[in-house]
Amino acid sequence: MSKSLISADTAFIQLTDHINYPESGVLSKIIWKSEQCQCSLFCLAAQTEISEHTSTRNATVQVLAGTGELTLNSDTILLTPGVFVFMPANAPHALAADSNLAFVLTLSQIS
Repeated sequence: MSKSLISADTAFIQLTDHINYPESGVLSKIIWKSEQCQCSLFCLAAQTEISEHTSTRNATVQVLAGTGELTLNSDTILLTPGVFVFMPANAPHALAADSNLAFVLTLSQIS
């Protein structure tokens, strides 16, 4: 089981202190996790692609740094710092990082 960046002893963190880009591919770190919700920090190397897939949970993406494109239900969304995206459960989506890209992905349980 992965250790979360936030625990019972840590009320907050500075996310930028935890951004580390891999030479290639994806690096993810769990920020916080419960049975209903999981927040993870994703760091993608430039030119990394995540092929189309779905999730059984609702999701949000909050871009912290870098640039890329998210394809959601065949629509292209430009990812730049400050962009917030809601993705409903089971929506097909894919991602491509143009430059090193960091974002927070939050998955929430459907009731």
